Amino acid sequence: MPVSLPFARRRALAAMALLAAAIAWPAAAEEPKRGGTLVFGSTQSPRHLNGAVQSGIATALPSTQLFASPLRFDDKWNAQPYLAESWSLAPDGKSLTLNLRRGAVFHDGKPITSEDVAFSIMAIKANHPFTTMLGPVEKVETPDAQTAIIRMSTPHPAIVLAMSPALCPILPKHVYGDGQDLKSHPRNSTNVVGSGPFRLVEFKPGQRVVMERFDKFFIAGRPYLDKLIMNITPDTSSLMLSLERGDLQMLPFASVPTDLQRLAKNPQVQLTPAGYEGIGALNWLAFNLTKKPLSDVKVRKAIAHTLDKNFISKALMAGFAKPADGPIVASSPFAVNDLVRYPVDLKKAVELLDAAGYKAGANGERFKLSIDYLPGADDQQKTVAEYIRTQLKKVGIAVEVRTSADFPAWAKRMATKDFDMSMDSVFNWGDPVIGVHRTYLSTNIKPIVWTNTQSYSNPQIDDLLNTAGGLLDPVKRKAYYATFQKVVTDELPIVFINQIPYHTAASKKLANVPTSIWGPMSPYDEVHFK
Repeated sequence: MPVSLPFARRRALAAMALLAAAIAWPAAAEEPKRGGTLVFGSTQSPRHLNGAVQSGIATALPSTQLFASPLRFDDKWNAQPYLAESWSLAPDGKSLTLNLRRGAVFHDGKPITSEDVAFSIMAIKANHPFTTMLGPVEKVETPDAQTAIIRMSTPHPAIVLAMSPALCPILPKHVYGDGQDLKSHPRNSTNVVGSGPFRLVEFKPGQRVVMERFDKFFIAGRPYLDKLIMNITPDTSSLMLSLERGDLQMLPFASVPTDLQRLAKNPQVQLTPAGYEGIGALNWLAFNLTKKPLSDVKVRKAIAHTLDKNFISKALMAGFAKPADGPIVASSPFAVNDLVRYPVDLKKAVELLDAAGYKAGANGERFKLSIDYLPGADDQQKTVAEYIRTQLKKVGIAVEVRTSADFPAWAKRMATKDFDMSMDSVFNWGDPVIGVHRTYLSTNIKPIVWTNTQSYSNPQIDDLLNTAGGLLDPVKRKAYYATFQKVVTDELPIVFINQIPYHTAASKKLANVPTSIWGPMSPYDEVHFK
């Protein structure tokens, strides 16, 4: 049957359109450029490089490059294959099966097997400060070299997220399973044998970490970069100048308001707040509840009533930050509005201090306190600490602002309870089980930074959190977390100040800047220069 003219014409036009599209758009995506050295900056200095026994930015930045995790996540909270090519969570939430890639090897060439995964997960459970993260894990079965089955005593809604890069580094059992204490193992810092896209070349504490491409990485063709250099300096101004000169190509965790304003106007720089959703960063004032007068809730509430969070967020942080009023970051599905809040009220603060028995002396002073702060982020830490000192003076509390030389020095003060009050930046880590429970459970009062260093103890809170942590139903979980948030904001072991406005600044010559939910604490195997 002959083709009608209109149809033939339409077919010819369609063919021409397809030809034009083929010319305009390549059939395949352009291959990323290979090679080059990415230099990125950090204000925080890691004590060592093993994320299995240490949390925080300082360790996570290099650890996620040196060690692979079972899973990684995209920017929509979806789990993605990484060292595990597939996985399945049992319907009852009490077991997670990981199916590992074949042919994956450690940096010393030895194969990565389910035995290494089992060793790593149990080592993290025993040594990591986030005890709730893998709390229900009882054992890891290894029916064959490529299969690891995590068995749990109760349903554990956070287990899949716990397989993330910064939370679950896979270590070689043949190196770290030699009987030495994993927290102080010499191979945490030297001759590190990892499983990730980059291997260690040099680690000079307080100065730099140098890593180079691992040619036998289990994802073919990656990483694209030849080398990573993490330059460390506590001076944010120096990092800014280095980025503007081009000495640095990426500056993660930027939060200084004046810096963000400058970077936004720099035509050579790309600036994004994306990539910090999973982190859920809060800036807060923590109290040492073992010390008088801070053991008295009236004193803690009086202090809370002196602080103007809107002034802090709008004036001190140029409007980039948002106030925080509770332990769960506002973007979390478990956050609630029904919290106990403390509007600025100096008269109320004075009344509470008087009621607590701390009358002003002849010189107007009631008592003295010290306040510490996490070094390396002056805008969120030192500046706020100085503001708090000024405000508390108005109600008769004399405050000394103490400076720590570096992160290890500050962390030691927190771990040994050598503080009265301290500013701190603490992360929700995606799920309350991972990042929130650790701060409030009485069972997590330990001599380790970013545990329950406030020494807060309340059996009701323990029960609420332990129950919520075993529920798979998000509606039921939220109900328990709602009560938890109300009680904690009433008893006030911590005054919540603001959400931290983290951004990543990078040269516009850099492609695939990490913007997953874990942002800069993700592997950089896909990052490349244009």
